[in-house]
Amino acid sequence: MNPRTGQEMRFGVLGPVEVHRDRVPLDLGPRQRRLLLLRLLVEDGRPVSQDTILRDLWPTDRPTGAASSVRAHISRLRSVLDPVRQGRSAMLVSGTAGYALKVPREARDTALFEDGVGRAREAMRNRQLSFARQEIDTALGLWRGEVLAEAGEHAFAIRERTRLDGALHDARELRAALLVQQGETEQAIDVAESLVLKAPLRETSWALLMRALYTAGRPVEALKRYERFRDMLATELGLDPSPRLQDLHTAILRHDVVALGAAGPQSPPPGPEFTAACVHPRPAATAAPFVGRGEQMAQLTALLSEATANRPRWAVIGGEQGAGKTRLVEEAAARAEAAGFTVARTRAGQALSGNRGIVQTCPTVQLLDALRQDGKDSAEDEVAQKDPLATVVRELTRAPTLVVVDDLDRAPQGFHRLLRRLAQVLREAPVLFVCTLRNPDAPVSSTLLAELALLGAAWLTLEPLTAGDVAAMLTALGEEAPPGAAVALHRRAEGHPFALAELLKLPSVRRIGPEAQVPAAVRNIVHARLVGLPEPARTMLTYAAADGDRLDLDLLASVQGVAPDELLHLIDAAVTARILVWDADPGTPGTGRYRLPELPRDVVLSTQTPSARQLRHAALARTLAGRDDYDPARLDRHRRAAGPTAPTPP
Repeated sequence: MNPRTGQEMRFGVLGPVEVHRDRVPLDLGPRQRRLLLLRLLVEDGRPVSQDTILRDLWPTDRPTGAASSVRAHISRLRSVLDPVRQGRSAMLVSGTAGYALKVPREARDTALFEDGVGRAREAMRNRQLSFARQEIDTALGLWRGEVLAEAGEHAFAIRERTRLDGALHDARELRAALLVQQGETEQAIDVAESLVLKAPLRETSWALLMRALYTAGRPVEALKRYERFRDMLATELGLDPSPRLQDLHTAILRHDVVALGAAGPQSPPPGPEFTAACVHPRPAATAAPFVGRGEQMAQLTALLSEATANRPRWAVIGGEQGAGKTRLVEEAAARAEAAGFTVARTRAGQALSGNRGIVQTCPTVQLLDALRQDGKDSAEDEVAQKDPLATVVRELTRAPTLVVVDDLDRAPQGFHRLLRRLAQVLREAPVLFVCTLRNPDAPVSSTLLAELALLGAAWLTLEPLTAGDVAAMLTALGEEAPPGAAVALHRRAEGHPFALAELLKLPSVRRIGPEAQVPAAVRNIVHARLVGLPEPARTMLTYAAADGDRLDLDLLASVQGVAPDELLHLIDAAVTARILVWDADPGTPGTGRYRLPELPRDVVLSTQTPSARQLRHAALARTLAGRDDYDPARLDRHRRAAGPTAPTPP
């Protein structure tokens, strides 16, 4: 409500930004003005300085008249938002601290959404399922599209978008739980399936899906989902499912409907909320020999030595999934413990010590829980609650300490702010921080990484292992491999340590050659990436897999009846998903070929029935036969693979 006019105002950011006065949409003007409005809205009434606005609206290539433009946009926004004011505006105010947008909480769709979810959650606790369903549906109905959609990749929007997207996922999980309780299991399954696709490592979403499937009378599928998540969790994070999810798995095996709360639509909610936090146990050790990382281990050992001289040190380890980051820090942690260091482990901002790691706990308490070896719960420590940062600093200065921060790019903003603060205040402390991340370009990590660079942080990038490293692995395992086996194994795994470790678990005849298999964990990862691709990209990959490892763009385009350039965005999607790779030509910069590596190719082929593969080969054979410069051997291979569907030779 506008206190001056009595008119009702509504501000919406759960989609394209919009403002309504008495249900009439207001013309907010050009994009830069709408961005300015968004910047002020996300600050929730706090003033934003002109310098901050200029930096946030024009992070690069700031125009000469940017400051004048901001003042002009502020003036026009006042005219639109508060047109009948007398004197200074009470809504869009300015002062020495900057500009502030004073909007009542109930006028913002984000607040209405959060309040509605809160009421739904409370109603579910009280078993008022119909009211809870009404509230959650109304709250979710406020979303009109991507939150802060017009702000794109602006840093201020990314922070708020991350928070609100997390709240949206929580709300959808709550709705799925309500659907299960109300007996609408098929709809609950659809919602839960979409949730695990959006956040494949989020345990609570998988728990919801398992409950929904069991309640729908599909226990076998529920058990399969558990196995799929367990393999993915072990592969991605080196973790086991939490005891809570393991108990759910056991209850499904035993058909324990009391524990499952799945007796029917009238049964009460099953104990704690579905969205309760999960425990994160320590990573399981791997049996693969540790090779190929001597240089990086030497750097970390030197940093540990420097830290003992009361000089805080930082290291950042970058590398894609399966590059061996976790194994490297485990080896470093073992050496640190042997040297008398206290080792604290966190993953994505969550403590990995004891039975803590509760998602709702603040970042400082999470780090304290990781640091403390006495089992004391920092959330119940009155001293820590009064001055948590000082308590963390005291813990870090007690004795030589190694702090491992796994998955830095997945940690929340609050944890990043904590690390930035520690980097600023720690000047004399025997501590080494080792951070791992997959994507160094992730916006959530950029500010922290920039500050660490100024502090001289060591940057360790993990490249694929070499064929020589694979030979060393085989030797360490005591295997007498035939000549060329190490090279073939290296080629099949593309040098990725995780894939190599999984291949080495197989019998030697199943690793390479005509009887080669794809390890189950690797198959699950590749299959999950395939599922995330658009259907046309998956279709293209089926033809590519049938043809071989090198992509023939002209052939793939012709067989699908499209122009070659229409395939490029599909290829980009497959490269981003790490299904395809680009092999650059070292002799000619900018040139090269796209390639489908062995393991992804085998997985793509395995997703098709024999008849589907034969049809792919037949189509490729017909297309090749129409070329003037076709390779007879290649054409013959496709004809033979096409079986009964093979086209008749001309």
